[in-house]
Amino acid sequence: MTELASLLKKLIAREGGFADHPADRGGATNWGITSAVARQNGYVGEMRDLSRAEAERIYRSVYWEKPGYSALEALAPSLAAELFDAGVNTGPQTATRFLQRALNALNRNGHDYADLAVDGECGSVTREALSRFLAKRGAPGVAVLVKAVQALRGAHYITLAENRSANEAFVYGWLNNRIG
Repeated sequence: MTELASLLKKLIAREGGFADHPADRGGATNWGITSAVARQNGYVGEMRDLSRAEAERIYRSVYWEKPGYSALEALAPSLAAELFDAGVNTGPQTATRFLQRALNALNRNGHDYADLAVDGECGSVTREALSRFLAKRGAPGVAVLVKAVQALRGAHYITLAENRSANEAFVYGWLNNRIG
């Protein structure tokens, strides 16, 4: 099973099928795909009828290929997996900003590589900074970088709950299922 196939299997199991929680700004979801994302990607049917295969196609396109996490898989598979999951839950640009912020904090005041623009784009400059970080820090560095991304995710979830009390319905699950 490829890394993405394994990630999709775990994600679909965690997200479950159709849901329409009144506090969820995303509205009706199926397999974790919101109605808005489904529509933006060509789905026209009822959300409760969205097939698992269609959800997987959307996840692959929108949350793996488009943000560039597929290109990170060869460099750091666990980091690519973390960013994929974060991207699904917070949006790929937010997940990539977590990576960029973490890389900036870990570059030893620009000694290892220049600070990145925190623009949410996982392009060649971000990949190059990651490559330089990995050359300096190796496998232990990947684990630290994943922890840093998770710390930023956790802080993000708390902020969401602080800024919108309805999000308190989700914050326990986000922290329980997405961090660690």
